[in-house]
Amino acid sequence: MPHRGASRSLVLRILLALPAVAAAVAFYLYLTLPNVSVLRMSNPTTTAFTERRAAEARARGENDRAIARHRLTAWASYDRISPHLKRAVILAEDGAFWQHDGLDYTQIKESVEVNLERREFARGASTVTQQLAKNLYLSPSKNPIRKLEELMIARRLEAQLSKRRILELYLNVIEWGDGIYGAEAASRAYFQRPASTLTADQSALLAAAIINPRILNPARPSARLARRKQLVLGRMGEVEPPPIVETAAELDATPTIPIAGLPPVFGQPVPLEAPPPRRPQ
Repeated sequence: MPHRGASRSLVLRILLALPAVAAAVAFYLYLTLPNVSVLRMSNPTTTAFTERRAAEARARGENDRAIARHRLTAWASYDRISPHLKRAVILAEDGAFWQHDGLDYTQIKESVEVNLERREFARGASTVTQQLAKNLYLSPSKNPIRKLEELMIARRLEAQLSKRRILELYLNVIEWGDGIYGAEAASRAYFQRPASTLTADQSALLAAAIINPRILNPARPSARLARRKQLVLGRMGEVEPPPIVETAAELDATPTIPIAGLPPVFGQPVPLEAPPPRRPQ
């Protein structure tokens, strides 16, 4: 009997300690968050995602040229990306992009309910901002600590950057095929044209492929990709992308100078390069 009482006492102490432990973990993660404000002043040339792809290529024994493909080499400023593509991507990936603060709480609630019902991670609820946070700084792991890091970085991105800048970064860093990163590279690889001239049909095709860019090839659309493209294309008119310039203060924060680099983020720095010239007034 005393043994059972001691066990209950231990369980109670553990339960009481959990909130304090959780608060300590959250506080530590907050202190180690990246300084995302530098992204207002410079564009990344690599991300945690591209570095991981390069490491995978290196592990397979691929040559230096193949490894070097995993970099961001074709940056397109926001005003040089087709409005069609902006609409298509917002519709396909984050319909509430305009309204949320980095997290879509309605989608999170629905995803939690589905995952609990199926007893597995069957559905995600990542916004464009969360996907950007993961691409720039994190691993693809689904463990709770990494997910918490993603949520906290997403909130910080929304606090420090405009919606326009978040979408510009996202469209320039996401994967659109093996060694193809960003809208400009994808547009030239699949349609032999700059991202600024993408048509509505081409934009819908690219947006539909984001869900699985290594399987869904816009150059050779499968039946599944064609169906997804038609769904996106049919609703693109309902979406209005962020304007090219939102406020005078935001224009002043447009990238104009290079930054040496980001501080280490969870053990990995992200090198930066000078952005394109400032758009004339």
